[in-house]
Amino acid sequence: MNYTYMVRCADGTLYTGWTVDPEKRLEAHNSGHGARYTRSRRPVSLVYLESFETKEEAMRREYAIKHLSRQEKLILIGEISETE
Repeated sequence: MNYTYMVRCADGTLYTGWTVDPEKRLEAHNSGHGARYTRSRRPVSLVYLESFETKEEAMRREYAIKHLSRQEKLILIGEISETE
């Protein structure tokens, strides 16, 4: 399986990526070996995970999520409702 994920950084920002192993990727982010963006914003916590059959699907979803507004991302992860 391939996964698109979103983590919340210690500063409250959201980071989106894709992986084949969510647990290992989360460990990498928290150990400073993940994305450059998350290195200075540790610790991070997983707030969203979606699975796909192919790498291409996961990467397309990552791209789509990265183009959402912060409010749309918060709706996606269930932190706010669409009516707020």
